[in-house]
Amino acid sequence: MKLNEVRDNPGATKNAKRVGRGIGSGTGKTSGSGHKGQKARSGVSINGFEGGQMPIHRRLPKRGFNNIFRKNYVEVNLGRLQAAIDSGKLDASKPVDAATLVSAGVISKMRDGVRILAKGELTAKKVEIHAAGASKAAVEAVEKAGGKIIVPAVSAE
Repeated sequence: MKLNEVRDNPGATKNAKRVGRGIGSGTGKTSGSGHKGQKARSGVSINGFEGGQMPIHRRLPKRGFNNIFRKNYVEVNLGRLQAAIDSGKLDASKPVDAATLVSAGVISKMRDGVRILAKGELTAKKVEIHAAGASKAAVEAVEKAGGKIIVPAVSAE
């Protein structure tokens, strides 16, 4: 194969609709916009406009709020940890924390910390995991395998 023989697959590209190119094209004269009116002009912006009636997004009451102090944790399943240990990306003999998970490519960003969840199975013995949080089932599973999860103590305020 040569560079000049490279082609798109048949049907992969579609020609743009050429409007305003004569009566025989089917999209000549008014270019598919009909006659006059707001929608025939350029710069139309009428999404959500209901003809002067109060729009539905203004008729309905506001609900909820966004907590700006909310913590955004990265969730990691035990099965994902085991897969990383099996492939040699993680060393089970050393403590596993957020920084090692990022360097191993298990997670892409640390965010506000890592939370361990129990989906999947952990077979690695004596793995020590430092995390911002963990589900009860995950803690049980890791301790059953012979390891431990270290979670910072929650201060009662």
